[in-house]
Amino acid sequence: MPWKKTREKMPPEEEEEAGAHRRETYNMSRLRSSSLEIKEKGTEFLREQLDAAQKELKLKDEECVKLSHVRNQLEQELEELTASLFEEAHKMVREANVKQAAAEKQLKEAQGKVRSHSFCVQTHSWKRPRLDSVLFAEFLSWKEAPSLDRSSAFISRVYREDIGPCLSFTCSELSQSVQCAVENNSLTIEPVAMSSLHTVKALECGGPNKCALSGMSRPCRHRIKLGDKENYYYISPSSRARITAVCNFFTYI
Repeated sequence: MPWKKTREKMPPEEEEEAGAHRRETYNMSRLRSSSLEIKEKGTEFLREQLDAAQKELKLKDEECVKLSHVRNQLEQELEELTASLFEEAHKMVREANVKQAAAEKQLKEAQGKVRSHSFCVQTHSWKRPRLDSVLFAEFLSWKEAPSLDRSSAFISRVYREDIGPCLSFTCSELSQSVQCAVENNSLTIEPVAMSSLHTVKALECGGPNKCALSGMSRPCRHRIKLGDKENYYYISPSSRARITAVCNFFTYI
């Protein structure tokens, strides 16, 4: 028969002490377990906080890099703008100085010309005869009894110095006829209609490309008619201008 070891019964004091020891051991074990769990959770929380702080720091670093790049770019643009403004200002100053120098030079030249002209005018006024007063006296005398009579000194001078030279053309006979027609107010000047040219003798009346007064080959855009004569005479623009100048003079006086 096998021998079975039986547990000896402990005294009550020892058993109570052993129970208290076991409870204390259990409590310590639970306390260690709770402390370890709290420590792990604290460590995890701190790790999360650290990761978040590192991410935030990384973002701030990236933002700082961007801001630094923007600042460098702005500084470079500011330097370029400042240099450009200084260059433009210097250019404007140089141009202003050049213009001022040119203006001063022109002013001096103009003043010199004015002084020279004044001197020439004064010298000429000393030497020239006093014709203005003579002409004015003739005009005043004619004004008292206005007429186209060539016995008047004023009208005679006008014919001699103005009307005669103005109406003197190569074809002298036709020039005299034109002058008489102007004096009698029987001269007609009209534009030429190129689509309906009047058939005329080339030697006598010229043509659309030859002036009857000067005999020169010129485009004739006007023609004249003397009194009631049927012939038209083609005239160049310069001949027309001379004739109309005399007509305007007679109309004025």
